[in-house]
Amino acid sequence: MMAKKMVFLAMVTLMSMMGKVVIADDVKLDYTEALTKSILFFEGQRSGKLPNNQRLTWRKDSGLRDGFDQGVDLVGGYYDAGDNIKFSFPMAFTTTVLAWSVIEFGNSMDSDLNHALEAIRWSTDYLIKCTNTPGVVYAQLEDMDTPRTAFAVSAQSPGSEVSAEIAAALSASSIVFRRSDRKYSDFLLRRAIQVFDFADKYQGSYNDSIGRWVCPHYCDFSGYQDELVWGAAWLHKATNKTSYWKYVMENIHKVESPQNEGSLYEFGWDTKNAGINVLVSKYILNNKQHSSPFLHWADKFACSLLPESLNPSVEFTPGGLMYKPGMVNSQRVTALSFLLVVYARYLKQSDRVIACDRFVATPYRLTYFARTQVDYILGKNPMNMSYMVGYGEKFPERIHHRASSLPSIDQEPHLGHGWDYFWSNNTNYNLLIGAIVGGPDINDQYNDTRHDAGHSEPATYVNAPLVGLLSYFKANYGS
Repeated sequence: MMAKKMVFLAMVTLMSMMGKVVIADDVKLDYTEALTKSILFFEGQRSGKLPNNQRLTWRKDSGLRDGFDQGVDLVGGYYDAGDNIKFSFPMAFTTTVLAWSVIEFGNSMDSDLNHALEAIRWSTDYLIKCTNTPGVVYAQLEDMDTPRTAFAVSAQSPGSEVSAEIAAALSASSIVFRRSDRKYSDFLLRRAIQVFDFADKYQGSYNDSIGRWVCPHYCDFSGYQDELVWGAAWLHKATNKTSYWKYVMENIHKVESPQNEGSLYEFGWDTKNAGINVLVSKYILNNKQHSSPFLHWADKFACSLLPESLNPSVEFTPGGLMYKPGMVNSQRVTALSFLLVVYARYLKQSDRVIACDRFVATPYRLTYFARTQVDYILGKNPMNMSYMVGYGEKFPERIHHRASSLPSIDQEPHLGHGWDYFWSNNTNYNLLIGAIVGGPDINDQYNDTRHDAGHSEPATYVNAPLVGLLSYFKANYGS
């Protein structure tokens, strides 16, 4: 009863801060359906030779000679968002979080678990190819409008952020496959160790080596030290070796400091700080090290997201959605909400609450707030629309996505650039089911047009944390 009373008071506080909140209370949400579709989305992002069990059949084979002109096989993997470029940095982050979702909530996925494993393996198979050549990590493959040139980092031209994130992805995935495919799991872990050693030995940002091509799409703005600590933390979780824990402890000061506090509330493909603290917190709590700085920063992160906080790290739309300036706001909503639910789970297991600036945050409070964010995405919002394609009665139909907006190649084999389709006001030809678009603006308004990429473009790293969230809510709140 006390937890529910606190939630009620928190929501009263939120409403008084923002004025009247208009929410469609009669919207019925089906977390099971949303989970299925959130995983299905990844099949629409596949590159390479598609399998016979491909469910989104409008997506066809593509990039079948990627890397061949440079003597390497780089066929496969995912397109990150609405175009046809493959970026290893955000792809690896997507894989890490997908794997983390399965580690935490796989038992709740039921029949969707196998599809989640397929989604992870589609990426890890590609990341293995990107790291097959010792001392080289392939970081990008250019668009279809170019010769599909591949760009790599090396000892002479380092890229610690992309290499360490790949190490994190392979480490997390090795945990996922430990039960079902031990041989594959062991291979992933061996490769993760090799790639992390490379990232650590030859330190430097890929901004300086291949920035001409990776920027402005995925410039590294937060530095590469967070990825190195993040990679070591995942290797520690996968191996339980003290050497990796020692690495985390000896290098965390390069990432976290009071002078760098703002980034401690961030988590996404570029910045891993909040993710490090939440991931490591489980080890800290299990060992009853309650005075740890990792818990301190994880607590501050969680408190800063709640609307009743005196020192919020986010803004809120009038309808209650977390909002941060920049493109594709939904990536922050899903990633930060995912961390809240994971941290709440760790807190509940250790029978712990958080003392925020003027209130106590229980695990229930954290998960309740995260659920409001997911519910907003699925349709409980002032626009009364779902921001997941193919879910609900009203959803975005003109998303910024090349393959979705063009006729499938079996209908129009000689399409060319297809600019007429881009500028058209017609709905997209193909439903990219499960895609989460960037979402509404700060005023809860959404203009359904593919011309506004910041709000209408989906991305793999938006869906990855949502898979975990939906699995949790499906198990705890039914359909």
